[in-house]
Amino acid sequence: MDATGQARCIPPRLRAASQPNAGGDAAIGAIQTRFSKRPLDTAGGKCETPGATFNQATAMIPTATPQSLRHTPDAAGFFGPYGGIFVPPPLKAPLAEIRQAYEIVSRSHDFIEELRRIRRHFQGRPTPVYHAARLSKKLGRTQIYLKREDLNHTGAHKLNHCMGEGLLARYMGKKKLIAETGAGMHGVALATAAAYFGLECDIYMGEVDIAKQAPNVARMQILGARVIPATHGLRTLKEAVDAALMAYVQDPVNQIYCIGSVVGPHPFPMMVRDFQQVVGIEAREQFIEMTGDLPDIVAACVGGGSNAMGLFAGFINDPVALHGVEPLGKGTVLGEHSASMTYGKEGIIHGFRCYLLQDDKGEPAPVHSIASGLDYPGVGPEHCHLKDTGRVSYVTATDTDAVEAFYVLSRNEGIIPALESAHAVAHAMRLARENPDLPRTILVNLSGRGDKDMDYMIEHYGTGDNFGI
Repeated sequence: MDATGQARCIPPRLRAASQPNAGGDAAIGAIQTRFSKRPLDTAGGKCETPGATFNQATAMIPTATPQSLRHTPDAAGFFGPYGGIFVPPPLKAPLAEIRQAYEIVSRSHDFIEELRRIRRHFQGRPTPVYHAARLSKKLGRTQIYLKREDLNHTGAHKLNHCMGEGLLARYMGKKKLIAETGAGMHGVALATAAAYFGLECDIYMGEVDIAKQAPNVARMQILGARVIPATHGLRTLKEAVDAALMAYVQDPVNQIYCIGSVVGPHPFPMMVRDFQQVVGIEAREQFIEMTGDLPDIVAACVGGGSNAMGLFAGFINDPVALHGVEPLGKGTVLGEHSASMTYGKEGIIHGFRCYLLQDDKGEPAPVHSIASGLDYPGVGPEHCHLKDTGRVSYVTATDTDAVEAFYVLSRNEGIIPALESAHAVAHAMRLARENPDLPRTILVNLSGRGDKDMDYMIEHYGTGDNFGI
């Protein structure tokens, strides 16, 4: 029961693991010494009110994992035809080890309670939903709300899965966390997790992104991580993933690869989604509490797709339109954008099958986005499946759109968004302008803050005096 006396459902397997824990650090030792697949009790995941559904009069809010996500992916890691495990033989055993460990740990009461404690007392969860009232008023009758993941510790949603992956690594006895990063937020989050758990950390980052995201590079280094440049190819996110995977193959015993999105071979798309579902579950409950109803549209930017998948998971079974916003960059010509879902075709990259931007030879094509965290030629396999089934609509926003949204939100709401998040804000602004007399609500995942982008934006666009509504 919560403070208002309303029964709440505690979702199974980490889905809304943001409650306090009285057990503290003792849970770590318990995880390492005794694990079982025993059924979860009420504190570990059962619903106190079985079969509860939302009702306007009683405000009973189900927060259990959406049924349509519980059975995906299949045992081979596929979401429909997408996903899977397409890796060299040396990687198969390490991935099986991670999958088996996760299947056990994600059902452990001790692990779930420890993650709840971390999220509440270290990350600062739950993050709020905020009504952007001034921006909404200037755009018409559409009301825009923001899920404030920029207020999550380290400034983005990335820490949600990094702390989960770090705790998993601790259980598995690993000594080092390794990963790639584009915009640097995943790298900062993983370096934070490594410091928290007392582990080493190597972050691979393209040379182009290192120069573009200097503040985040410094943050990673202050936190104790080694930032290793990827110097081949376009020297951006794809190349950083290549380098991280190669490093992982060299020593899968002492280190664990902590991928930064819902991409890669199984179990990573499932595992990252599971850790990120806390965003959507919180947002659904908060929005209903604020407004008494569900939003009409839920929107999030999509690169690899972790922030979007996390938000969508909370609304997947509701009569709510879900919009994924891809980066159209400079235009529709191949190489000028990163809109994999809009212009890609089925292919394999980094060990999984997805919609993929490809050149004439079928190789991953060059990509571009003003947002370093979105310049990836592929996309999460679950997003591909959601597109094919029609459950999610995937749209685009250009660099110009994102720049305008960056400054407009800053000037009207006092919130400086990450350029990645600005793509979703731009989409909401566009919808509001297209139908200024239509009363509706749009919930946008503000997946990160714009500290990392300010030097770049000031250098190229100034302080935003030319942008305003």
